[in-house]
Amino acid sequence: MTLRRLSLTVLLLALFSNGFAGVLPEDRADVLYHLYDGGGVEIDGPSILVRKKVGKSLSFVGNYYVDMVSSASIDVVTTASPYTEERTQWSLGMDYLHGNTTMRVNYVISDESDYDAQTVSFSVSQDMFGDLTTLTLGYALGDDLVRRADDPSFQRDLDKQTYSVGITQILTKNLISTLNFETITDEGFLNNPYRSVRYFDLTSDVGYSFEPELYPNTRTSNALGIRARYFLPYRAAIEGEYRFFTDTWDIEGHTASLSYIHPWGDWTFTGKVRYHDQTGAHFYSDLFARSEATNFRGRDKELSPLQSYTFKLQAAYEFLSDDGNDWGFLKKGKVTASINMLHVDYDEFSDLTALQPIGSEPLYQLDANVFQVFFSFFY
Repeated sequence: MTLRRLSLTVLLLALFSNGFAGVLPEDRADVLYHLYDGGGVEIDGPSILVRKKVGKSLSFVGNYYVDMVSSASIDVVTTASPYTEERTQWSLGMDYLHGNTTMRVNYVISDESDYDAQTVSFSVSQDMFGDLTTLTLGYALGDDLVRRADDPSFQRDLDKQTYSVGITQILTKNLISTLNFETITDEGFLNNPYRSVRYFDLTSDVGYSFEPELYPNTRTSNALGIRARYFLPYRAAIEGEYRFFTDTWDIEGHTASLSYIHPWGDWTFTGKVRYHDQTGAHFYSDLFARSEATNFRGRDKELSPLQSYTFKLQAAYEFLSDDGNDWGFLKKGKVTASINMLHVDYDEFSDLTALQPIGSEPLYQLDANVFQVFFSFFY
């Protein structure tokens, strides 16, 4: 569940976010298909988004997303059976422009066999100092319900609140930067109802047994990010980004990325490298000393110390222009295709599928590819 929601968030933010006040987003329609393939998990599905202005002050946006999952990941094959399922998501949003102020409200609802989620978000952006500075404040409230597909009586609540502030500054005619700070508070059922931890058990043939994981029911995380884009004299651009993350589970993460964007005629090419490093949660362990050894217990590999490396290649082609040579009501069109190649090293998560004696199992490594292709039509 976590991987799927994370990948969906990244995809939609990359496609449909708008970070500036004072101007309503363009009227457009986007059709997306993406595929995640790695670590025994395959996630794919289409998405359709339509955005339309009404007058000079209002813009509406709607999105429909279908997410299909087939999983035989290492978490599944060691303690459960492979599974397939489908997730659908609907969202509706509105932008309201008044002078140099833009207000946005958005409602998202998603449904799958064992997880329901609803999120309402609101933000306000203000252009200041001759439109050189944009200040954005945001708030989101999530109301989720966690279930088990094999136990109809299992239902647990999860409430989320997100507070964010960001400032975008045009520093020179070639340099623009953004500083963001975000706080997220979670309260409720925070672990995966299917995942287990393992502990020493001399009565077992393999030397260990499994029991359900148990997380704290609260978590507060803070993230500070800075991004800068510098436009080169020949229309290309370089973008750098750094993000620092910390939470009450003692996870501390550092993420850095560098991108190069190069236009060439009707084409735009992008290359990006990203590095992420994090510590582990205080209640995480690959192998506990005994059953119920601690008050809280987790063996989610994403809570272990890890390093990840991502390399992205993207190409975009504009096949309609806005110089009057349009197709009827369509003024501009674009197709974008990209691939993200991901590698993750888990420092304290053993690969039990190697069937090695306890204590000598190799550490798990994940390799995955994320393919995206989407068409954008502006009208």
